[in-house]
Amino acid sequence: MAISKKVLNYLDKAKVKYDVISHKVVYTAHDLAATLKEKTNNIAKTLLVRVDKRYILIVLPAHRQLDLMALKKYYKAKKAEIVKEGMIKKLFNIKAGTLTPFGALHKVDVLFDKTLAKADKAVVRAGSYTDSLRVKIKDLIELEDAAVASVGKLIKLRKAQKTQRKRK
Repeated sequence: MAISKKVLNYLDKAKVKYDVISHKVVYTAHDLAATLKEKTNNIAKTLLVRVDKRYILIVLPAHRQLDLMALKKYYKAKKAEIVKEGMIKKLFNIKAGTLTPFGALHKVDVLFDKTLAKADKAVVRAGSYTDSLRVKIKDLIELEDAAVASVGKLIKLRKAQKTQRKRK
């Protein structure tokens, strides 16, 4: 499954430089990091959230998880929740795990986690299980006219994961 022409045309029209990275089939940001032998802080994951009654794409590094309380506080919202994959498929007509950080293509706003915004470049999903893009984060933020806020927190490793790391 190659990158859609819609995504590439969107970036080309905006004159955003990118590198296409082909890889084996991956479904998660962590799998992508392992496949590319990249640190998880160089891999961006995109989540769709519903904040009160509006949808927003949240882009954060793979080693962080969304802090819903921080998100609610940022938007001064009563409710914030991560949208389930089935609903994403229904709203955007895409396959689960292929959500891109390009809010303009989905007609939703975008918010980047502050830690990712500090990075020079990152690998982002491009609507494909086998191809991703390496782009400058500042270019993405500018392209999407995205907000930047501290909405991520470090993922805590489970005991089994810690044990597994010690064995390596």
